[in-house]
Amino acid sequence: MDNGGQWTHREWRVLRDLGIESEIVPNTLGLEEMHADGVVLSGGALSLEGTDTPLGRVAEWIDRANVPILGICVGHQFLARHFGGRVARGAPEFGRIDVIVERPDHPLFAQIPSPFHAWASHNDQVTEVPEGWATLAHSPGCKVEAMAHPSRPIWGVQFHPEVEHTEHGVEFFRRFVTLCRSNRAAISTPTE
Repeated sequence: MDNGGQWTHREWRVLRDLGIESEIVPNTLGLEEMHADGVVLSGGALSLEGTDTPLGRVAEWIDRANVPILGICVGHQFLARHFGGRVARGAPEFGRIDVIVERPDHPLFAQIPSPFHAWASHNDQVTEVPEGWATLAHSPGCKVEAMAHPSRPIWGVQFHPEVEHTEHGVEFFRRFVTLCRSNRAAISTPTE
């Protein structure tokens, strides 16, 4: 889902290279028009710091969609703000950063070495995760580089896994795809 990010096409390309049928759609697309097993919320230039600025129709379908969501950069920040966390101006991170994994037991980070190098491009950052959410990783300049919803398959990362300079970036997308497939299987399996 395109939020005006400079690397949205890279996210699409990584998924395509993994053999995943994907398309770039505008963030004004309504839930009734979206048919997906998972959604990547791209980054973007919009600053969410101290505002309640909407991000297209993203909030509308986040509350109703039953698919995994991976928010990247401003997508990550929007998830935090939408669920009651805080976003503020922070120490800018541009270029290579070191990401320190706090939850190596989480499926997105299992067996990823800590620290690892990632690419960042942001002024704003999540300063407080929503209630119940877990912080999965941080960097020296950003205390929430990754976070996870307590019960829904929703995750956010401040860094850019789609950029080739991010170590293990393709692996993050591969793991997200695996989580999407697991979610689809769980939804389609009848319960008694």
